[in-house]
Order: sequence, then structure tokens, then C-alpha cells
Amino acid sequence: MSLFNEVLNAKKQLEDVVAATPLTQNLNLSDEFESTILLKREDLQIVRSYKIRGAYNKISSLNEKEKANGIVCASAGNHAQGVAYSCNLLKINGKIYMPKTTPKQKVKQVQLFGKSFVEIVLIGDTFDDAYASATADAIKNHKTFIHPFDDEKVIAGQGTVGLEILESFKEPIDYVFVPIGGGGLASGLSEVFRHLSPHTKIIGVEPKGAPSMKTSIEENQNTPLKTIDKFVDGAAVKQVGDKTFEICRYNLEDIILVPEGKVCTTILRLYNEEAMVVEPAGALTIAALDFYKDKIKGKNVVCIVSGSNNDIERTAEIKERSLLYEGLMHYFMIQFPQRPGALKEFVNNILGPDDDITYFQFAKKNSREVGSVVVGLELKNKNDIMPIKLKMTENGFEFQYLNDNQDLFTQLIG
Repeated sequence: MSLFNEVLNAKKQLEDVVAATPLTQNLNLSDEFESTILLKREDLQIVRSYKIRGAYNKISSLNEKEKANGIVCASAGNHAQGVAYSCNLLKINGKIYMPKTTPKQKVKQVQLFGKSFVEIVLIGDTFDDAYASATADAIKNHKTFIHPFDDEKVIAGQGTVGLEILESFKEPIDYVFVPIGGGGLASGLSEVFRHLSPHTKIIGVEPKGAPSMKTSIEENQNTPLKTIDKFVDGAAVKQVGDKTFEICRYNLEDIILVPEGKVCTTILRLYNEEAMVVEPAGALTIAALDFYKDKIKGKNVVCIVSGSNNDIERTAEIKERSLLYEGLMHYFMIQFPQRPGALKEFVNNILGPDDDITYFQFAKKNSREVGSVVVGLELKNKNDIMPIKLKMTENGFEFQYLNDNQDLFTQLIG
């Protein structure tokens, strides 16, 4: 059976289980980009992401023996919640392996959705540790492993997002921006559009710190990344699936890489302007619009808002990354005179009325005339940083600019 037919079957399988989420025009974004920007609100699913589609479609397709044996998966996020909820609905026992580093809120949420039908095992420090334990369990105990993306049934389930979009909007759709982690959603959705709306350009969006699909397509083979930035946790994987790679390399028009700081700015904007709470992966497609603003002018554009499982404890980090990206947060290591009045002199002679010291820490205290101090400055205008550097030089404050020294920045700031 073709993948497209699998998607059609998945739609029937998911009736009365998965919400047909809204496809709504966003007026602010439409005005800004002089186009019709439509948001597919998968963040409004009961498990707050599209992952329930693929998980339920896969688990419900198992035969009676497979269901009796139970299922197993590895995830620290949305896939775990989709699997847990599916186990609860289908009354199938599941074991979900999660890293010990998983926030308690996420562990609690998985248990809430799965209730008595899921057992959570916290093991290892990374997803790879949990994945290895889960696959070993599946082999040893003859359980079905529910892959988060590289499975035809999972891909087909995610592809139902594409069917809903085309059912909801009858005018021609010029662009669809879809986030890519392992590639399940992009594969299923792009296959639907290839059959039903081949003129639509499907644009994949990855975080800049985890360009696994773009790298693989450029290398012409599925290529694992050695290191990734895990901040956009719903879309940060070291290697995409073999199946998803083959589909995406054929179906995608382009892949955009969005800096993590840009994602953070978008998260804050959506919260402040739209009262939308989205996770980093959920903000990817909207953050990508700036990189395509000339091409999408006057067009009908869909952005997939993939999820809203954001941890409130990350708010400070999100703000920090946004300010750094926007050029409004700057860190220096300054050789400060160790005498009374030095700080007052710095504030009066160096800073403007709208500049704020948000971080001040002696890196090393000693009896010398000067000491190293790490200073963080938050500005109202990004163009004010050059005058500040000039005034520090003119006033005899020797300094190192840490924003451009990532190794030292990480060591001193974190």
C-alpha cells in the first residue's frame, strides 16, 4: 500500500480520537508579511502536540498478540505523551523509557495521560541511553517498539495534518512551513501535498543547532551529526530516520535553518501579542517567515504550530537567548579598579540612561589594583553597544567582549 493510502486509512483510524485542530488566519503576521498567514494549531491537541496522531495510528494497528505483549518507547517529550495517551485509550500496557534528566513536570504529564497503563522508567542521562534500554527491552521481551518518527504507520498518522489543512482551506496554498526533527511530520504532510496539491511548496524548518535533515540531503545520505544544540528539544535530533530522509529529500522544496535565539524571540512575541504558549519546536515555522519574506509576499502560507509543551522553568533562558540574538544583551570581562567609587564611575561615565546592569560577578578576587569582573548589560537599543565599547576604552577600562568568545562565555556565564 502506498504511503498516501496509508494516510487516508490513518484518517479513518483517528476519527473520534484526534481533534481536527483549527487552521486560522493570523492577522498580525498577515499584515507584517503582506500575505495570508494561516496557523495550523496542533498545539491545541489534547496532548498539546501532533504526536498523538502517529502514536495512536501505529499502536492501534498492532495485532492481538502484539497488543497483549505490550509496547515500549523512548522519549523525553511529546512522543512519550502521545504513546501514553494511546495506551490508555486502547487499554494496552506500555513501558516508556525517559532519561533521568527529564523534568519532573514532563514525567508527571506522561503518567497523567497513560494512567495505570504505562510504566515510566527513568534511566541514563541522555535520550540515547533511554533509547538503547527501550530497544533492548523490546527485543528481550518480544514487545513492539514504537519509533518516534521512522515508521510508516507513524508517518501516515502525522500526515493527517496535511489532509486537514486541505479540507479547511479551499483556496490554493502556495507554501507550507513544517518543522523537522526526525522528519515524521514533514514526510507524511509532504506526501499528502504531493498527491493533492503538487504546486504547494513544502518548506522544512530545522533549528540551526541541529540541522540533521539539511545536512543529510546535502551529503546525499542519512548523516548523523556529532553534536547538536538541544534547546529546541522537540526538533533537535542527531540523525533523522532512513524512511523520512528518503521521503523528504524528494518532497521538500527547501530547508531553512533558524537560530535558536530567533526561536526564543518568536516564543515571547507569540505569548505577548497572541496569548499563545508554544514550545521551541512549535515556534520554528513562524520564526522562519522572516527568511522567506520576499518570496511569500501576496501568497497563501500555512505554518504548522507543532506543540505547546513548554516548561515554565525555561522562561529565563528563553528571554536570555532572545536578548542575545537581538543584540540587546552583552557580556564583558572587565578589568575593574579595586577602589571605592569605581562602579559608580563605570555607571556614570559608560552607561546610558536606558542601559541596565543585569549581571555583575568578580571572576577572581585578589589584592591587585585591578580585578576581573564579568558584567552583563541589557540595552534598549542594539546600536548603543558600540558607544559603550568606545567609552570603556576612553575611560581606561580594559575588557574582553564575551559574546564573540563562545568558549569563555560558556565557562563564565553558562
